[in-house]
Amino acid sequence: MYQTIGEYLEYLEIEKGLSQNTIDAYRRDLENFADVTGKNSLSEIDRIIINSYVRELRERKLAPTSIIRKVASLRGFFKWATSTGILDKNPAATLEQPKVPKRLPKVVSVKEIEELLHSNLTPVQHTIMELLYSCGLRVSELVNLKISDIDLSSKYVRCFGKGSKERIIPIGDTAKNIVKAYLPQRDLLIKKYNLDTKRLLILDNGRLITRQDVYSFIHEQGKLIHKNISPHTLRHSFATHLLENGADLRIVQELLGHSDVSTTQLYTHISKKRLKDVYFSINS
Repeated sequence: MYQTIGEYLEYLEIEKGLSQNTIDAYRRDLENFADVTGKNSLSEIDRIIINSYVRELRERKLAPTSIIRKVASLRGFFKWATSTGILDKNPAATLEQPKVPKRLPKVVSVKEIEELLHSNLTPVQHTIMELLYSCGLRVSELVNLKISDIDLSSKYVRCFGKGSKERIIPIGDTAKNIVKAYLPQRDLLIKKYNLDTKRLLILDNGRLITRQDVYSFIHEQGKLIHKNISPHTLRHSFATHLLENGADLRIVQELLGHSDVSTTQLYTHISKKRLKDVYFSINS
């Protein structure tokens, strides 16, 4: 089974163009399934075995979102194995995708964003904050930005989202000036540490920035406003603030890189909830 999983992952990388992070997630999910059902060959896997596996996930009290992801991984894998002739019958064909109530994303206010942006930040930290918030980038998109992806004269950022899908995001004057102020420091670090990289973001110690670096930094920043926040909180806030200020839903969808507008519509619920909260706080 592990060999077939490896072939499937190659297919996802070469044919589907999925990111390394997504492929790694599929690998973990599928190898976990193989570990649990290791005594069975791939051709012996049937719906009963899959149901038993899903039941075990629930008994382990995994988060509903984790179970949903693992089930989706199985559905995709068995569909591929059947379409390629590795299996005669898809044992997951009628496997239902678990549903979980959608929770509204956590956002912070414009005032809190301003507080974070005006804290004591280094040039690279300021650039990270500004690009996450004013461009709504995913953390993986941020850390993989190349110097050539930023065009300050035309004021846009080019990034590659899920499935290596390219999108162009306008960059405002404030963000433009912050990135412009950071670039000389980047040049100094390139020379100081004799670096050969096209990546935009470099830490002061000469190390290329990682996803974990960004998560740790944003988490620490959240302490300034007494909130537990992540890079995605800034992305959520970017979308919510745009909609609250009259931006068209389809435009926000394009800026976020959502393939389905229903995903973007979730932010309209946040805007309405925030409006109600403000109303009742004033009129209570």
